Amino acid sequence: QVQLVESGGGLVQAGGSLRLSCAASGRTFSSYAMGWFRQAPGKEREFVAAISWSGSDTYYADSVKGRFTISRDNTKNTVYLQMNSLKPEDTAVYYCAVRRGYGYYTAGSYDNWGQGTQVTVSS
Repeated sequence: QVQLVESGGGLVQAGGSLRLSCAASGRTFSSYAMGWFRQAPGKEREFVAAISWSGSDTYYADSVKGRFTISRDNTKNTVYLQMNSLKPEDTAVYYCAVRRGYGYYTAGSYDNWGQGTQVTVSS
């Protein structure tokens, strides 16, 4: 069983940067693709980015492409989300999860959700 803990959220001005981390426990972390999702108040959870088990393939939502970068360090059991050029519309709780199903873009393909970390971008 993999347990995930997100960190790195906070309050930042528009145009600023944050790096989120998702630390995983469990020996099978490197066997799974991982994803980041976000959920703003009153909205559904939406896909942000995903990365294959090896890190060789990455996937992004159109809304963050070119601004966010997902990466992983399997030696540290950690996935990262580097967020640059942040916008107020990026404000949300950010979650990481383990991909266990088919597809990368839907929340239903993921499991073992972390507790989330709040990102707030002021204008």
